[in-house]
Amino acid sequence: MRRWTYRLALFAAALIIAAGCDNGKAGNNDADVAEGKVNVVTTFYPLYYLAEGIGGEDAHVTNLIPAGVEPHDWTPKSRDLQTASGAQLFIYNGAGLEGWVEDFLHGTGSGGSLRTVEASQGIELIRGNPEEADAHEDHGHEADLDVDPHTWVSPKSMLKMASNILEAYVAADPAHKDGYESRYNELKAKLEELDGKMTEGLANVAKRDIVVSHQAFGYLCRDYGLKQVAIMGLSPDAEPRAQDLLDIAKFVKENGVKTIFFEELVSDQLAKTLAAEANVGTDVLNPLEGLTSEQEKAGDDYVTIMERNLQNLRKALQ
Repeated sequence: MRRWTYRLALFAAALIIAAGCDNGKAGNNDADVAEGKVNVVTTFYPLYYLAEGIGGEDAHVTNLIPAGVEPHDWTPKSRDLQTASGAQLFIYNGAGLEGWVEDFLHGTGSGGSLRTVEASQGIELIRGNPEEADAHEDHGHEADLDVDPHTWVSPKSMLKMASNILEAYVAADPAHKDGYESRYNELKAKLEELDGKMTEGLANVAKRDIVVSHQAFGYLCRDYGLKQVAIMGLSPDAEPRAQDLLDIAKFVKENGVKTIFFEELVSDQLAKTLAAEANVGTDVLNPLEGLTSEQEKAGDDYVTIMERNLQNLRKALQ
């Protein structure tokens, strides 16, 4: 019923867009469209970071999900359909993150004129969380049967996603290929340096288990030799059972875990409750699903926040 209601809303919004275009009030006259540049729409922050970095002066990039909003809780509005209808590139993560994307793209009415990019294409996806299942049996997350969409949390995945976005830019705007490739190489060097720091910084830590509030770190753990145990599932809205919390508290005590990690965009109540039960500390591990307004003002970006994640992981795992 909810999906049908959403489709009706998208259909109504599409009619509004069509009417607006007929009256010259949408398309290239829209505030989110820039003349003479490739107009790009990204769904959330990590993709915006890549698209902005590679597109540079040749692209106008608009991000749909605003600062401080959790992507799992967000659904597009008619204004977002208008924005996408005037774009040449629409970049989404895929791997099940944006469950609304198929209906959304149909609602733009752009036909074949909007090139879509599934940024996670080519990454070996994780289904559920096998490390969590190894840590304690039958943790009870229904979402464990799903694909883990949090590809971007590993710099190794971000390198592949950047390559996919470069290919899309060159295909959409071959005249500026040299500029795109030059900026891509600069971004690639930053991500490779970050990857090297993560590899070196986590190679010789004393412990390998991390306990997190949200099951968002599977790719990071796979790529850098860690194991995650999550309080909540692939969606941060998933509620754990009382037995789950008891099992995790037991795991924390038996394995010498010193820190329970939480994230800024969702409540830290469960993490702090579990930490108090197990008599351990808490710290932030950011899944980079979006920046807060404070982080934006401070000039933080994907690399600076991942470097902070590395510091917090090293401190917890020594």
